[in-house]
Amino acid sequence: MKVLDFTVRSNEQLNYQNNLIKVTPADNGTLPEMSPGQFVQILVNNSDNVFLRRPISINLVDKEKNEMWLLVQRVGEGTRKICETPARETLNIIFPLGNSFSIPQEEGKFLLVGGGVGAAPMLFLGKKLREKGFSPDFLLGGRSQRDILQLSDFEALGTVYCTTEDGSLGEKGFVTHHSVLQKSRYDFIYTCGPKPMMVAVAKYAHSNKTGCEVSLENLMACGFGACLCCIEKTTRGNLCSCTDGPVFNINELTWID
Repeated sequence: MKVLDFTVRSNEQLNYQNNLIKVTPADNGTLPEMSPGQFVQILVNNSDNVFLRRPISINLVDKEKNEMWLLVQRVGEGTRKICETPARETLNIIFPLGNSFSIPQEEGKFLLVGGGVGAAPMLFLGKKLREKGFSPDFLLGGRSQRDILQLSDFEALGTVYCTTEDGSLGEKGFVTHHSVLQKSRYDFIYTCGPKPMMVAVAKYAHSNKTGCEVSLENLMACGFGACLCCIEKTTRGNLCSCTDGPVFNINELTWID
């Protein structure tokens, strides 16, 4: 874990509520190893009302450019201030935090399911799987076409399926309604997004005897397991999502019953 100033290389507004911010160490140092599923805590600059850092998933790590990508959804003053940070300005970031998705060691068929901005860590995971020689499938869901983010980036890594609630892109409905789930059998499923979506995916995986990991989006204030805001009930007792997670195997959770 490090606390470091980063220089914003670019800040692109992707849609009505999400920005893609690409950062690099301000001291020109090399980024350390990071894994899909881990997250960062960003200090909010220029705000008299926001005192806590904001947790953001690591969207991608580009080693060649020495960049870390952060997909930030504007949901309040803190994330709005972060999204307003212009290029060449500095963000202070604690990173990397939490555990990560498991990377398979044997050949198989893998499905990565992302809902809205919850698809952010799926891009990094997909990149790692491709580097291992796997060709993952992606299933992305959103309310409408404008909520499906970074589509071309996902398409560069594998086959992409989409669902939207209004039918403006892909099949109409929720991710668990997509026909690919009836047509294909997967060896392992990874998912991140709204909790009802992840519960539905977990139940689908369980009923098909398919391994599954989820990345929780519980409210995280400190990122160190001190504030106990992000407690999740598990088979091992109440655990902090920020330190024991955010990635959990569904067999550890109490969702299925």
